[in-house]
Amino acid sequence: MESVTQERPTTPAPVRSEPVPDNSPAPIPKTGWLREWFTHWSIERRVLAGFGLVFSGIVVISAISYRNTAVLIENSRLDTKSHELLQLLGSVGEALSAAESGHRRYLVTGDESYLRSYRTLVEQMPEYLRYLRGLTNEEADQQSRVETLERLIARQLKAEADAITQRENHGYQAVRHLALSGAAKNELEQIQRLMTELDSAEQRALVLRVAQSAGSTKNTIALLGLGALMQLLLLASVYFLIHHDVTERRRVATELQTRGELLEAANKELEAFSYSVSHDLRAPLRHIDGYAALLSKSAGEALNDKARRYLQTISDSAKQMGQLIDDLLVFSRMGRQDMLRTTVNLDQLVKTVLHDLRLDLQGRTISWTIQPLPPVLGDPAMLRQVFVNLIANAVKFTATRPEAEITVGSTNGSSSEVQIFIRDNGVGFDMQYVNKLFGVFQRLHRNDEFEGTGIGLANVRRIIHRHGGRTWAEGAPDQGATFCFSLPLARTLR
Repeated sequence: MESVTQERPTTPAPVRSEPVPDNSPAPIPKTGWLREWFTHWSIERRVLAGFGLVFSGIVVISAISYRNTAVLIENSRLDTKSHELLQLLGSVGEALSAAESGHRRYLVTGDESYLRSYRTLVEQMPEYLRYLRGLTNEEADQQSRVETLERLIARQLKAEADAITQRENHGYQAVRHLALSGAAKNELEQIQRLMTELDSAEQRALVLRVAQSAGSTKNTIALLGLGALMQLLLLASVYFLIHHDVTERRRVATELQTRGELLEAANKELEAFSYSVSHDLRAPLRHIDGYAALLSKSAGEALNDKARRYLQTISDSAKQMGQLIDDLLVFSRMGRQDMLRTTVNLDQLVKTVLHDLRLDLQGRTISWTIQPLPPVLGDPAMLRQVFVNLIANAVKFTATRPEAEITVGSTNGSSSEVQIFIRDNGVGFDMQYVNKLFGVFQRLHRNDEFEGTGIGLANVRRIIHRHGGRTWAEGAPDQGATFCFSLPLARTLR
């Protein structure tokens, strides 16, 4: 397991007390609090808020317009009734006058042809009164006047009927006074006054409704105009803020793209530099290792034990440095190497890796459990490097066990990916250091305990991430470890 060497915590040096700068945000001007609050919203939320306000405005304006329109319709209906009432009052007044005039002529002459208007009024008056009651049923004052009018007309018609009877039975002299003054003079005067009141009241109500309708019409027009203006202003404000946000996002995106390109170029330069340096270091190391071997061979017997140890240390260090350079070359190559995405038979891949590691397995008692693995989509060479690193780690960190137990298997992560694990019963690790496992040059064990360069697991994570997968690990001290990674299933690709 490649990870960081545990170090003892050191006591931090005393820190000088310096004034802490005030990094609190500047107060937002009162005039700009609404814009500041609005600009913190996402663009989707702004659009929804803007159109929500517009819709609310439309609903309010529509409600008020509907109310004003309802008032106009109701006033129009009442105006129609008022005009019908005024026309009816005129007709009733004319009929009463004609009937009264004909009645007086009959009383004087006895000619029944003059009673034609009277008899017509008597026949039509119930219909007139019914119609009159219907036209005034929504006004209590007018309804009261109509009731009084009914009583007065009934009294007048009764008085005139009595006068006709007297004329027929007793002649002109019996009704001479009535013929000269009118059979129901007092009732007729009251009827005329009452009808004048009915007419005047209805005229006043009509004038008020006309004024109200005109006001409602003006208010509706003004409200619609104001609403349209407010909605235009609101939409313009929303557009401005959205446009500002989009412009800012484009600027940030352009800046991020530029920085990303610069970072990519810098990474390529760094990888090229690392590759070049690592490659150039191999020749001097070969010279060191070669000349150390020649020195040991030619002057081995002349050297004392201490010198031989020194020479062996030089040789071992050169070999370790060579391995480190090889791992660095692999690490840097992984960032520049093009991926070949194809269907990979993991079962066959694991068999090949175990065959390649057979020299490292000599003299070891290892119980292998190799479960069937599904085909995945990926680069065969890169995935081979993953299994080489993880299986070699499991072999290395179980070296202290009389019988090592190593399991390679998989679980279904989802319909589109598989989770693969390599489990061992080795020395394990403390989970508090799990975040350091996959870092470059990170080790959890000393080099004198287990050899390593601290790059293998970093290569594993880099390769898996390039495949779109994840890497993680679980373990406990002296209880083994499990290293896991995910890969896309081959059957999900088209």
